[in-house]
Amino acid sequence: MSKIPRKLGKKEKDFSGKILKILSQNANRAFNYKQIGAVLELNDTKSRNEIIKDLKILASQKKIIETEPGKYLVKAISQDYYEGTIDMTSRKTAYFICPDFGEDVFIPTNNLNHALDKDKVKVYVYNRRKGKRPEGEVIEVVERHKTEFVGVIDIQKNFAFVSTANAKMYTDIFIPKDKIGEAENGDVVLVNIEDWPKKADSPFGSVLRVLGKPGEHNTEIHAILAEYGLPYDFPVEVEVFAQKIDTSIQESEIAKRRDMRDTLTFTIDPKDAKDFDDALSFKNLENGNYEIGIHIADVSHYLQEGTILDDEAYQRGTSVYLVDRVVPMLPEVLSNFACSLRPNEEKYTFSAVFEINEKAQVINQWFGRTVIYSDQRFTYEEAQQIIETKGNVIPQEISITGSEYVVKDEIVEATLKLDELAKILRRKRMADGAISFDKVEVKFNLNEEAEPVGVFFKVSKDANHLIEEFMLLANRKVAEYIGKQKKTFVYRIHDEPDESKLMSLQTVISKFGYKINFRDKSEISKSLNTLLQDVQGKKEQNMVDTLTIRTMSKAKYSTENIGHYGLAFDYYSHFTSPIRRYPDVMVHRLLQHYLDGGKSASQEDYEEKCQHSSNMEGLATNAERDSIKYMQVKYMQDHKDEEFLGVISGVTEWGIYVEIVSNKCEGMCRIREIKDDYYTFDEKQYALVGAVTQNLLQLGDEVIVKVKNADLVKKQLDFHYIRKND
Repeated sequence: MSKIPRKLGKKEKDFSGKILKILSQNANRAFNYKQIGAVLELNDTKSRNEIIKDLKILASQKKIIETEPGKYLVKAISQDYYEGTIDMTSRKTAYFICPDFGEDVFIPTNNLNHALDKDKVKVYVYNRRKGKRPEGEVIEVVERHKTEFVGVIDIQKNFAFVSTANAKMYTDIFIPKDKIGEAENGDVVLVNIEDWPKKADSPFGSVLRVLGKPGEHNTEIHAILAEYGLPYDFPVEVEVFAQKIDTSIQESEIAKRRDMRDTLTFTIDPKDAKDFDDALSFKNLENGNYEIGIHIADVSHYLQEGTILDDEAYQRGTSVYLVDRVVPMLPEVLSNFACSLRPNEEKYTFSAVFEINEKAQVINQWFGRTVIYSDQRFTYEEAQQIIETKGNVIPQEISITGSEYVVKDEIVEATLKLDELAKILRRKRMADGAISFDKVEVKFNLNEEAEPVGVFFKVSKDANHLIEEFMLLANRKVAEYIGKQKKTFVYRIHDEPDESKLMSLQTVISKFGYKINFRDKSEISKSLNTLLQDVQGKKEQNMVDTLTIRTMSKAKYSTENIGHYGLAFDYYSHFTSPIRRYPDVMVHRLLQHYLDGGKSASQEDYEEKCQHSSNMEGLATNAERDSIKYMQVKYMQDHKDEEFLGVISGVTEWGIYVEIVSNKCEGMCRIREIKDDYYTFDEKQYALVGAVTQNLLQLGDEVIVKVKNADLVKKQLDFHYIRKND
């Protein structure tokens, strides 16, 4: 039977939410039942009687005040009304998040009043008695978090509905016939919510773009980007502007810079990298110290403020790294060519140059614009081979340019010395309380059609740590240099973890024999590092790594410096990746402004830019995570007849989540489909317990599963539970 939107004249069972909304929006004016009925466009006797009844109930609950017989005023805006955001659950209920209230407020489905996930809302809080869970009712949607959604369109004769795969989107979207556009039944579409009439079950919207057919590779990738409002191509005018930029190296510009073309310089990057935004230079000094340069692509030389190119880069905020593609922040002419520090080419750079002694202590530092010449491009694997063999075995592979590598002795010596110094820097960071998050990354081998044909894990080795430590050094020293001048700057900050989250982590890891020392900040950091080391190679490693990361506060950009907890730095910024991160561009501009003697920039302006950059980073991270889930589901579609060894990674009242050991794909075994016993959820043990056998299914247990269903659209895996792996 076709679904149709509820007609506007249909009777409401309960008007209390709408009455509260009307009165709260007119806080200084008293209303009688006729006036409220007029606002609601209801004048039939039955509806008016309902309004009278609800007014009396609200007055008895002391939510409104009867100022004179039959006239009502909302209770003065006080501690009962709060503004905050909605956090939807997958069960069509929500929690109201408001720092001023102090705890989350439960919002039942019938009290949502058209609020959607992450909307900014005004809520009336009731049931505030001690020991009782506070509940609330949405009085007003102050601001929509988003109005564009991706879903599948179901076209009827005179209208259509779009349903999304988002578990937190509890309603479908009604599309009038004249706003369906060129969409065909079953297409994946991007729609915009335009209105949500008071008495309509569903919001009204229009189709903005047809993305394709469900399950098709490009459709699903574009759907991921569209879901988070991320672009997948550049506007024509931006591409044209970028193509017209003069990217040649000019003698007049070189004269304004520190010329470091004769200093030994090289890059170390992933083997599939197309943009190289950082290089290292190395020189032995006569006093026995070393001059080490961290050279970063001078993007701000080409990316001029006030241009359409800069506006586009700012709006994007970051490059997005999906499994099968990169959606760059800058057009290719800059990201892969002009700004990329490619071998055997002169490039403009912004550099941090340090004099460092044998103990990896910084003796002198210099910041400014430079010109460099990269002598060699290494992959991490090639640099790792030099480190592991102490330079005795040199990679003799064919380079990307088609010629054999001839690695100079001085480059080998530089690599080994840089590795030695990096290890000292890393040890010092760890001793200072830095937390070592070397979480295993899932990567896919893709064929020419971008189909996943294999899974492998990316693990950081010495070559990765070498680059990481010198990038961290540059980021820290740049932030420290400006921070101590007390001038407006863009910091990368990371707050201390929330103690309640750490307690929850303790509850889980105690089942495996691990514990956290809560004595002080230093001991917490040490015990977290010990935990991350102790789980290395264990069946529970990925789960513990993931849970530990979730206890951490979210790193973000801000002009207010509170330091970086995870790195144990008092000052930290992002200076080293301006090709792919807009905050780094802002850092370059501010640093040059201050090197030129400029006054402190507007903190208010830069704080707004920091907030935007943090928001865009969050969207990109979500899109990247969704693309991995999508590819995992796609990979498992071709392995439905195989049994897999998995580890229980989550336990809920509706089933267990299982992560497959060999490929880190995670899926759900539903409790009703586990047939060897009748299981119930034991919250205290965080386990499913068999009624007859008393068998426990708990975190970290090994089980054997098979794929039951692989849903590409929802990016979900369902597993058949086979047995416990005892």
